[in-house]
Amino acid sequence: MNQIDDFFRSRLDQMIDLRKPLVVLATHIPWQELEAAVAHRFAREVRTGKKVADIDLFGPTTALVGAGASNAGRPRLPMRLMISLLYLKHTFNESDEGVCERWSETPAWQYFSGLEYFENRLPCDASAISRFRGLLGEEGVEELLVQTIMVAIKLGLIERSDLTTVIVDSTVQEKAVAHPTDSRLLEVARQKLTEAAKGHGILLKQTYAKEGKHLARMAGRYAHAKQYRRMHKTIKRQRTVLGRLARDIERSKTVLAQSIQEALNPLLARAQKIAEQSRGKKAVKGKDKLYSWHAPEVECISKGKARTPYEFGVKVGIVTTLKGNLIVGARSFPGNPYDGHTLASQLEQSSILMEAAGVKPETVYTDLGYRGVDDEIPEYSLKHRGKFKRLTDKERTLLKRRSAVEPIIGHLKSDHRMNRCHLKGRAGDAIHAVLCAVGFNMKWLLRMIARKGVLPFFLSLFYVLIIAGVSREAEGADYQGDFNRLSAA
Repeated sequence: MNQIDDFFRSRLDQMIDLRKPLVVLATHIPWQELEAAVAHRFAREVRTGKKVADIDLFGPTTALVGAGASNAGRPRLPMRLMISLLYLKHTFNESDEGVCERWSETPAWQYFSGLEYFENRLPCDASAISRFRGLLGEEGVEELLVQTIMVAIKLGLIERSDLTTVIVDSTVQEKAVAHPTDSRLLEVARQKLTEAAKGHGILLKQTYAKEGKHLARMAGRYAHAKQYRRMHKTIKRQRTVLGRLARDIERSKTVLAQSIQEALNPLLARAQKIAEQSRGKKAVKGKDKLYSWHAPEVECISKGKARTPYEFGVKVGIVTTLKGNLIVGARSFPGNPYDGHTLASQLEQSSILMEAAGVKPETVYTDLGYRGVDDEIPEYSLKHRGKFKRLTDKERTLLKRRSAVEPIIGHLKSDHRMNRCHLKGRAGDAIHAVLCAVGFNMKWLLRMIARKGVLPFFLSLFYVLIIAGVSREAEGADYQGDFNRLSAA
């Protein structure tokens, strides 16, 4: 019955041009190795179960319910399909919803995902991509990056020796948060405390909903008009409102269950921190400011740019090859450390990712932000402009290539979604940074395949057989047996 159904469906290899770079790349990615490398992250966990009261022939007893590994529920989607969706998402700058919609309309994307027949439907719900990405974790998405490097080497698009000389630089991966102001943070804290109190059944004396919205609006107007005295007076009133609301919840939560009190304590502590930091003009040394209610991990990073003096997100290190501009490392560094202090960890990650290729970085070119850390990386040769007089003529020439990493960072942000990170927490920041690098490498592979004209394996085999057949036919030989032997191989 399935063969009859397939007879009336359109085969993808008959609908698309098999010389397209994405189609060629699909035949060279080792999908089985990639699936085997990440499969252990999706093993079903053994559940402990719980004891429930029961009655048998001998009277009341307890039974253990829900123990062991369960096979219940919907079957998992193919691993290759989910991995390919992550590849396509960051290669073509699509959202989770957008990549599903475009996949259902693009035969080449479905062929890349391992399908044989065209299907005009969504591959999965967008939330499934989010859950799959969370299960992969940072180490899982690093495996996706490793395979892009290995494909580039196997296709001869980059030499192994080119991986030994790298460029390291840092940038800021901004979080998807609104620009933080004291007025807005105080109003958001008031709203969140009110919602939490209502959700746990706490009856508040007053929610200050109407006054809170009015105060936030007036604070913005006063700031725009540069009437800062009035603005500070409005913010002071917002602090008073937030303090009253927090104290009302503190008094009411004492009669509630312990679990509810534990759920409210972090929210109250966060609201208190926002109120305290709005009193002072500068951050207290040793205490980090809170710049977003839903993303407390966000940091304020100054990179010295005229157009954006401050960026709110996390610092990310990028490692690229000096020749070829292939990304061989990407890692987030919470806490806004000094660039030089991130170099050892960044090179360690790149060395691990390049283990499959049998090489490791040896010479590192950086900017002046990485000065003074030679003792931390004794196995690497660090080159920067501060050592210009001690460099050879060849090294001075190669040092001019250091600035090639800047447009790569620009493409990561504009073409591969590094400009805004929507994933949750510090784990989301780390996963997103690596996936953006994966998307850049995929676009690099597509561009190089189109430039150098790499053919799929089966097409190259077909052309070899034709040439061999013509020559053997000229000699009067039968090449049908050769064709069968090659096909079997």
